[in-house]
Amino acid sequence: MSRTFGRREFFKAGAGLALALGRPLGAFAAGGKGAPVVGVGSGDDFGKAATRAVELLGGMKAFLPRGARVALLPNVQSRHPGSFTKPEILRAVIRLCREAGASEVNCLSWQTVKQWEDTGLKAVIEAEGAGLKIFAKDETLFRAVPVPGGLALKEARILAALYDHDALVNMPVAKDHAGNKFTGSMKNLMGLNSPVSNRTFHRPNWLTDPEDVAHLDQCIVDLNKAVRPALNIVDATEFIVTNGPFGPGEILKPHKVVAGADRVAVDAYCAALWGLKPEDIVQIKRAADQGLGRIAPGKRGLREARV
Repeated sequence: MSRTFGRREFFKAGAGLALALGRPLGAFAAGGKGAPVVGVGSGDDFGKAATRAVELLGGMKAFLPRGARVALLPNVQSRHPGSFTKPEILRAVIRLCREAGASEVNCLSWQTVKQWEDTGLKAVIEAEGAGLKIFAKDETLFRAVPVPGGLALKEARILAALYDHDALVNMPVAKDHAGNKFTGSMKNLMGLNSPVSNRTFHRPNWLTDPEDVAHLDQCIVDLNKAVRPALNIVDATEFIVTNGPFGPGEILKPHKVVAGADRVAVDAYCAALWGLKPEDIVQIKRAADQGLGRIAPGKRGLREARV
């Protein structure tokens, strides 16, 4: 079921209680000692690949409390091939959440209904009985959230409806970006940040000036200090490696789905799939240096399987 919310509808729905509690969103559990940090499912059946990637980490139950209200964040930025999260992967993740005991599963967005329709994701959401909650680009619908240790940002403005949920599953597609070359799990959180605030991430020369590009990357890192997904499930099945983030562009087809709670490790793995050195991607290097995760989790931290 899809529903569009403006300011009146949002507050009428009673979103204020959870916000007043100020409870954090994060991983319920990140696996025991020695558990893999990154799980990779590969193969031509992308839904099964997503399921296998999560299974390699201990299953969705390792990341969600039973009865959780779960927010999902797929990428619907563009309808061009290789630029959005595949419907098969979304279908698999909705089912995994339900099997883990989630009481409610919703996709949250301030993107348009048409974008969800054009990518085929709206049809999946409706077929699976999940929710699609689309919010107006109204600043009153975003919550001011402090950024602990923020260098470029001291405050983020996050979609307030997120805090009506117990956990966030981040579902980006790995792909090219015109400014900082790579977009993955960390950058995908801009889909929850206020569009007005997002514009401040982009200085006038963010496409060409190294300092402006670094500013964009640091803003992304800071945003990730304010919001912590329980799990990241990245579509690295087919993605654009040129003309990103919208495309159309040259498409690489690794046929992999990459999962993990460690956003740095997940993004480092995805960047390396197309020959990028993770330590050369400013957002990945800075996120590692600032304690958000590990670029290289080691051999024991990576588990891969074909489906």
